[in-house]
Amino acid sequence: MKIVIPGGTGQVGTVLNRALSAAGHEVTVLSRQPARPGEIPWDGKTVGPWAEVIDGSDVVVNLAGRSVSCRYTAPHLQAMMDSRVRSTRAVGEAIAAAAHPPRVWLQMSTATIYAHRFDAPNDERTGVIGGAEPGVPGYWAYSVDIAKAWEREQANADTPHTRKVALRSAMVMSPDRGGVFDVLLRLARLGLGGPVAGGAQYVSWIHDRDFARAVQFLAARDDIAGPVNLAAPGPLPHRMFMHALRTAQGVPVGLPATKGMAELGAFVLRSDTELLLKSRRVIPGRLLEAGFDFRYPQWPAAAGDLVGRVRSRHRRRRIGPAEPSRADRTPAMP
Repeated sequence: MKIVIPGGTGQVGTVLNRALSAAGHEVTVLSRQPARPGEIPWDGKTVGPWAEVIDGSDVVVNLAGRSVSCRYTAPHLQAMMDSRVRSTRAVGEAIAAAAHPPRVWLQMSTATIYAHRFDAPNDERTGVIGGAEPGVPGYWAYSVDIAKAWEREQANADTPHTRKVALRSAMVMSPDRGGVFDVLLRLARLGLGGPVAGGAQYVSWIHDRDFARAVQFLAARDDIAGPVNLAAPGPLPHRMFMHALRTAQGVPVGLPATKGMAELGAFVLRSDTELLLKSRRVIPGRLLEAGFDFRYPQWPAAAGDLVGRVRSRHRRRRIGPAEPSRADRTPAMP
């Protein structure tokens, strides 16, 4: 299949591009700073020559949007809103104008759209949309507003011949450098991977390979449209999440952190405590109903796999490239 990934140069895009390319698909990435084969330029807000690759493609997976790994200041929150809404609008306009539009448009969204809660999980049918929870910082509601606007822009796009799916994704856990798992693993190694603010808040997540498999599953299923939760069926409290990660890494102790300590750490890392403190208890109702088989439904096994892949990468770096065998060194006979 011909697959276009706007905004596909980040961590999630790298995961998806790698999996789709390995499966034999022809992948084109739209990037503001194209640097590799298969990447073409776009500005992320207006239709341009890049729209030619949309016309005749089979699947569009739009991942574009400013990173949430930043301080949630008013300018940064506005930049998150603008980058998501404008890029989604541009993709919708390109699909609407295509002579041969893609049959499916998978649009990135976020599990942050759901309410901060502990009492019950959020699925697509019964989940509570956030923004009005008592006792949480007021600016958390703006994150929900961003998610709503993101999904609304896709829903309103005039693309009658293209099925639309909103991917309400939890954190994608990948062994790649710079991702959320990389940060959490470094904290665990330093002995700082204990519970934050008591650790009762739920963590929703999805293993990188399950994420890529779920995207391919949704692209192939003609009967699924609208919001779909991309999250493993086993969300768990933060204290249990970090304990499983420390166990996988072989770190016996993780120092706990108070809310104030988390604020200080987030300031140093130029991030925001919402990413740590909001209870995201999300389950993949529609994927499970459709028969999707998670390879990593529970976090302890997923953490073990991810830690193992990180260690394998480190071993390869230490050892260097393998010595070619005699067969590799000897030219083949004509």
